[in-house]
Amino acid sequence: MLRLPFTSKEHLAAAAGAVRDAIAGHGVVAIPTETFYGLAVNPEDYEAVERVFDLKGRPAEKALLVVGASLAQIERLVVVRPGWRSRLETAWPAPVTVVLPVSSRLAAGGAGRTLAVRVPSHDLLRALLELVGPLTATSANRSGGRPSVRADDVADLLGYGLTVLLDGGDAAGGAPSTVLDLTADPPRLVRAGPWKPPTAWGVRL
Repeated sequence: MLRLPFTSKEHLAAAAGAVRDAIAGHGVVAIPTETFYGLAVNPEDYEAVERVFDLKGRPAEKALLVVGASLAQIERLVVVRPGWRSRLETAWPAPVTVVLPVSSRLAAGGAGRTLAVRVPSHDLLRALLELVGPLTATSANRSGGRPSVRADDVADLLGYGLTVLLDGGDAAGGAPSTVLDLTADPPRLVRAGPWKPPTAWGVRL
């Protein structure tokens, strides 16, 4: 496992190169997010996604969260209704994850036809995603276990299965991101979190 510092823009070029190499080899990368560490692979790579499921001990039919640098990046993978595009552009980046229909079947979608996506409020992570493309960001822990806020904990628990660990220091932790299901009408709150949906969104609590 290659462990690289990831706390400033000076680290971005080396991190992006290492992530690209890992993706090319179907490898798994650990990344810091605005809440916890996540496991990152190319969301369209079935072999890499299977490795994530194996590492987590998670049922393969479940979908994996995907993060992107912008709504434009994410729209390659999901279908966003015109009325929601402007709302998401206003809200993101933020700790709010939304569930949308996939534009076509992909590995990270599991056995379903929807995908949870987010533009994270972690500046350096977004800069990385701008260079390497969207990545999964499911929590870096065994299924059912506590999410990791420390790079050392990720290394101890999952390092044997990682290609790269981007060490961003301690993540902020706290509550996981808010999750909204935008495939429902009206939209449905799946998980309450730090981000509160505007009243105008008509979210069913």
